[in-house]
Amino acid sequence: MTDRHHLAPQGPTAPGIRLDAPPPGWAIAADVVVVGSGVAGLTAALRCAAAGLTTVVVTKARLDDGSTRWAQGGIAAALGEGDTPEQHLADTLVAGAGLCDEEAVRLLVTEGPDAVRRLIDAGARFDTSAATGEIELTREGGHHRRRIAHAGGDATGAEISRALVEAVRAAGLRTIENALVLDLLRDAEGRTAGVTLHVMGEGQHDGVGAVHAPAVVLATGGMGQVFAATTNPAVSTGDGVALALRAGAEVSDLEFVQFHPTVLYLGADSEGQQPLVSEAVRGEGAHLVDAAGTRFMVGQHELAELAPRDIVAKAIMRRMQEQDADHMYLDARHFGAAMWEHRFPTILAACRAHGIDPVTEPVPVAPAAHYASGGVRTDLDGRTTVPGLYACGEVACTGVHGANRLASNSLLEGLVFAERLAADIANVANTTATTGTSRTADVAPAPAPGAVLPLIDPAVRADVQRIMSRGAGVLRSAESLRAAARALDEVHRAAAAEGGSPGDGTAAKPAVPGVDSWETTNLLCVARVLTAAALERAETRGCHWREDLPDRDDLTWRRHLVFRLAPGPAADPYRVAHRVHRTESTTFPPTRPREPQQ
Repeated sequence: MTDRHHLAPQGPTAPGIRLDAPPPGWAIAADVVVVGSGVAGLTAALRCAAAGLTTVVVTKARLDDGSTRWAQGGIAAALGEGDTPEQHLADTLVAGAGLCDEEAVRLLVTEGPDAVRRLIDAGARFDTSAATGEIELTREGGHHRRRIAHAGGDATGAEISRALVEAVRAAGLRTIENALVLDLLRDAEGRTAGVTLHVMGEGQHDGVGAVHAPAVVLATGGMGQVFAATTNPAVSTGDGVALALRAGAEVSDLEFVQFHPTVLYLGADSEGQQPLVSEAVRGEGAHLVDAAGTRFMVGQHELAELAPRDIVAKAIMRRMQEQDADHMYLDARHFGAAMWEHRFPTILAACRAHGIDPVTEPVPVAPAAHYASGGVRTDLDGRTTVPGLYACGEVACTGVHGANRLASNSLLEGLVFAERLAADIANVANTTATTGTSRTADVAPAPAPGAVLPLIDPAVRADVQRIMSRGAGVLRSAESLRAAARALDEVHRAAAAEGGSPGDGTAAKPAVPGVDSWETTNLLCVARVLTAAALERAETRGCHWREDLPDRDDLTWRRHLVFRLAPGPAADPYRVAHRVHRTESTTFPPTRPREPQQ
């Protein structure tokens, strides 16, 4: 297997692309800045602080408003009697459709159980059996064992978030809330030196500022808001992936967007964040049926409704096409009121809030964008291809998920790789302290010089999302992806020319710097790379479903696509090119040489 730690990086890492934003008006210094406050970000921050590093947490909303709190089902780990990491490994590899990095998966499943126990020691309270006191475990799609630990019935993410937020506050970590990260700062040698950010509303800092730090951790979550309908919260606009791309980092597997099979269907015109109906409902015995009440997953897969998510989502879409329907149903009436109220109180309340009572009627469901299996490429210690820049959680691509994430592996991945990342940062810091090397920039850090991306008018945000849902959603083809790419390019060209809405011939003022325009610019950046990756991958694999190429092609495509941004020529600095290469196998090449250590 290729050594992922000791080979040279893959070419230059600084494209000189940044957002149009005012210069920082204030600055603070730290050893580490963590961007994001979900399970990955807060775990990394707590571990860095415990190692004696001055740590600052920057989060886009309130400290407890990250994507983690929306996680319903639970966290997967081989904790039950008779279960083993090897069995968890096998299920993960099958779900990943031949594209998982086995070394990364093996690390996840072997270190996972102890990481969960440490999370419990930190204060997280999982549901336990009244009879034995042991953690209750359930099943979800793709798992052959009951290995999903849950809390509050279906409020696992909220409980994990509560425990970690309390730990952060108890530790006295400095936090900057309601802050949108903008761009990476570099020192005179091109190394990471912090981030610029914009603080919204009242607080200790207002407007654009900077956190100077030799280590930056991206834990910004997902990019579900790229699509018109998603389970992701409004803050999930791909900010971390977009920042990393502008900084010259490599991203991989962006084409593998997981569409959760069972999202509460609220109508054909419903957009934005949609209520999730957890896979755990099927794990406890709910059935997928059509309008006639016929189960259609039986015979499709040995696990029926508990097949991996990509298989279930495809089966739902096929049935919808066959019957010219816009949704299917999840039938769990046999649970009874008591089980719904005890095991799935959050889902029950969400359904009833929309006029649906799962106790007495089937729940209408349809797939919606849920999770990014790809992201910023990292090694096993969370290091990206940019020195000093780390990533963990959904924003990262560790190779664990391959072409399709196994249910409830996401919280575990955030936990395990955040711990590893923090250990690496601490090792580097200790080495520099021992050798007397300065851990701060010799000169004031600054955004990389070069092209400034044209800001995108927030008025076209919904257009971008609809373009993506139509052309790069669950069902894709060369025709739909090319149409999406052309439409997205036109949005970009219109912004660069300071024109009006794409194709309408009207003139408009250029977008002004601000949170809405920065978010929309990030969405467009991520959408264009995602679409390019989906068009490049000429096969169907995992959650990437090409209608025109329905077969899986292991000979050609059992490998990863790796993208970087490159600025356009001096005559056209707004033109951003996508540089892409394929890996030689499912194993990622190393990101860069390991930092020198004692």
